[in-house]
Amino acid sequence: QVQLVESGGGLVQAGGSLRLSCAASGRTFSSYTMGWFRQAPGKEREFVAAITWSFSDTRYSDSVKGRFTISRDNAKNTVYLQMNSLKPEDTGIYYCAGGFKTAWNRTPSSYDSWGQGTQVTVSS
Repeated sequence: QVQLVESGGGLVQAGGSLRLSCAASGRTFSSYTMGWFRQAPGKEREFVAAITWSFSDTRYSDSVKGRFTISRDNAKNTVYLQMNSLKPEDTGIYYCAGGFKTAWNRTPSSYDSWGQGTQVTVSS
């Protein structure tokens, strides 16, 4: 497993932007498919985006496609989530997750490493 620490959350007005970062420890980061999930109060954790370990293929949920961009820098052991045109419904705790040499997957149980989460609040 890798240890993951998210940062970059905060309060932003609708239409604004934030960039989340997730720093990983360990020398095997490049072998991890990385995902971002979010959880709103009273709701289940939902998939947001993923980037694979092998070819850096990216996948997005329909609700964020075209607005969010996931990327990774293996030299810095970091994965990013650029969030543009934010909406109030994007509010929640955003979690970074890693799965060792896994295909991308929108199911939380497919990832074996998780960060502590960072709060994103979008005001209307």
